Amino acid sequence: FQKIRRTFAAGPRTMHLTSSLLAVAFLTSFGSSMLYGYNLAVVNSPAVYIKEFYNKTVLSRNGTWLTEETLTLMYSLTVSVFAIGGLLGSLIVGMLVTRFGRKGTVVNSTVLVFIAGSLMGFSRLWVFPETVIIGRFITGIHSGISLSVVPMYLGEIAPKNLRGFLGLVPSIFIGTGVFAAQVLGLHELLGKVFIVPTFIQLMLLPWFPESPRYLLIEKHNVHATITALKWYRNNCDIQAEIEEMQEEQHSLSSVETLSVWRLLHDDTVRWQVLTVAVINIGMQLSGIDAIWFYTNSIFENAGIPGPEIEYTTAGTGVIEIIAGLVGCFTIEKLGRRPLMIGGFAVMGICSAGITLSLILQVCVHLLFMRYISVCCVVGIIAGFCIGPAGVPFLITAELFKQSHRPAAYIIGGSLNWLSNFTVGFVFPFLQRSAGSYCYLVFATICLSVAVYVYIVLPETKNKTFMEISRMFSKKGSVLETQALVHVDQLKLKKMNGYGGLDNTAMEPETSSPALISNRPFPGNTNRIG
Repeated sequence: FQKIRRTFAAGPRTMHLTSSLLAVAFLTSFGSSMLYGYNLAVVNSPAVYIKEFYNKTVLSRNGTWLTEETLTLMYSLTVSVFAIGGLLGSLIVGMLVTRFGRKGTVVNSTVLVFIAGSLMGFSRLWVFPETVIIGRFITGIHSGISLSVVPMYLGEIAPKNLRGFLGLVPSIFIGTGVFAAQVLGLHELLGKVFIVPTFIQLMLLPWFPESPRYLLIEKHNVHATITALKWYRNNCDIQAEIEEMQEEQHSLSSVETLSVWRLLHDDTVRWQVLTVAVINIGMQLSGIDAIWFYTNSIFENAGIPGPEIEYTTAGTGVIEIIAGLVGCFTIEKLGRRPLMIGGFAVMGICSAGITLSLILQVCVHLLFMRYISVCCVVGIIAGFCIGPAGVPFLITAELFKQSHRPAAYIIGGSLNWLSNFTVGFVFPFLQRSAGSYCYLVFATICLSVAVYVYIVLPETKNKTFMEISRMFSKKGSVLETQALVHVDQLKLKKMNGYGGLDNTAMEPETSSPALISNRPFPGNTNRIG
């Protein structure tokens, strides 16, 4: 922690990376995001043993073996049911974060991990393979919740100049979880239960404060807000952040948290919603889940010797962690757009490279092309972990106000998990029917998303919400332009939750920052000084 703090302390004065911020980022990512990564890849290496377990169980029950098609269907269901649970988790995350808060939702959802771990851990003892599928479904619910609430929580507690860095910490732990699954999935380590990180999170995270923005804007608790900010900022001046949150609170004082239906019909944020939809769908349809779910079979088709496959797969996990670290430590310098565009472009090129290498290996008998296939797989993983793995969740937090953010995460998370399910369930059949050409589908999607991000998405690095909204307003209608008024120059009157131009009061705002900071909060007569 101290080494990372010294790295950022050498930067601009506005950077305030404290031990408390790092601790929360590491705890939430360690106990939630890493578990998500683990469950993405945990069914890959032990696929043979899972199928064998299913076959033996059915044989003992019915006296007959499963057909190849039925066994493939059961294994595909085992892989993809995780995404069905994730979809359910993403649909209820808005209700949970409104009721329990961001930190409270992370802590309370850990009970799902222990239930799922018990079911899957005792499946062989009970000789009941259905518990494996049920356990992965419950784990998917937890991952669906945490995949949305963790970046939401970190985005709200971070100062604007560190949102990118903290927002990509979960992606590092997702890669770490995938690597852990690849190692623990080796035959000699098969069967280990991975719930220790969640237990550590449950023991330590409750001691940290809730999101200051949630405490002030939604709970109107001034004292808790100041306490939380002092905890996360230590001795830094928190007055500017309080003023910023106060302005947002005033603009939303008559607005409750929006539902998904109302968000979809809000013309003022339609480009934001479209962008969240595109990058979340593209994140999953890029083919990364096919790589994680079926790495071993991909390497087998590429001609890698059987005894080397598991260890080659585990070796790719190191690349995931390194790429995640590169993205995390460069996002505040390069910005969000370059990481997204570059990541998707690399994935698209490497997906096309897999197709080309497999064709040349079969048709021209160039055996060294098998290693080109491995390099392309590594390239896809590296490109994903540098940007597309974490930036979409960070962007979702940055594009919306407090009242719109939960619904935005429901939309993004739902599309993310639906796409995840589609890839996990369809890929084995697509691979059978299209062969090596199936990767061209992923290449087309990746390059298309890169082009969309280049054309539509503005750079949000170190920008406030109003600045981001003004950039998007150039792409919208007059309604959007009316909704985006700079708070330092014009008075606002409440209209549709965002505020519109007050034609009767177009004079510049004359209140000084000191006067703004001394305005009473709604429902509280205390002044902030």
